[in-house]
Amino acid sequence: MAKAFFVTGTDTEVGKTSIAAGLLAAANRRGLKTAAIKPIASGCESTPEGLRNADALLLQRTMSLPLSYDEINPIALEPAIAPHLAAEQAGVRVNAMQLAGICRGVLMQRVDLTLVEGAGGWRVPLNSRELLSELPKMLGLPIIMVVGMRLGCINHALLTAEAIARDGLALAGWVANSVGEDMACLEENIATIKSYLRAPCLGEVPFLAQLSPEAIANYLHCEPLIS
Repeated sequence: MAKAFFVTGTDTEVGKTSIAAGLLAAANRRGLKTAAIKPIASGCESTPEGLRNADALLLQRTMSLPLSYDEINPIALEPAIAPHLAAEQAGVRVNAMQLAGICRGVLMQRVDLTLVEGAGGWRVPLNSRELLSELPKMLGLPIIMVVGMRLGCINHALLTAEAIARDGLALAGWVANSVGEDMACLEENIATIKSYLRAPCLGEVPFLAQLSPEAIANYLHCEPLIS
């Protein structure tokens, strides 16, 4: 049976895309067909082909389903700021219903695992009235939470998990992702988060000097997601 998940983070710059790509690579190793969507992305660069986002391009390179860039990242915004502000500056109207319709097109593809990656953390505004968390609610997707292991991560992880539960969605799993080389009491912090969350830990990814989906996949296990 095809499985699909929404990937969120405890904050911005916690490695959502790196972990999502690592999960895709881990699934690819098992011979599974994979797809990914990053429905909205700010901080895109202008290219001869149009605006392109580095995170969306990484997902495109890693997943096994051959999708066009516009299918993976339909809303590409140039300003490297919060999505709702970037959309305002670009004169683009974005709403959750629109994004949900776009995502459903990819979710209907015949693959084993599809990941929908969010932007920033769980409560990122999408427009003046909606939060991006409305998207996984509309799609009914379980959540994968990426925890950036740094000072304050326990609070951020538990608050994010509480918000996900309050929205009526299941936390399918979480990943401890080291975003720096030397976090004090790293193992103790991971153990504390594990003690509070019922969802399985899908992996503990150390700080890696050279990031690649294949290298990250070595520290992840996707069995709880696809079993």
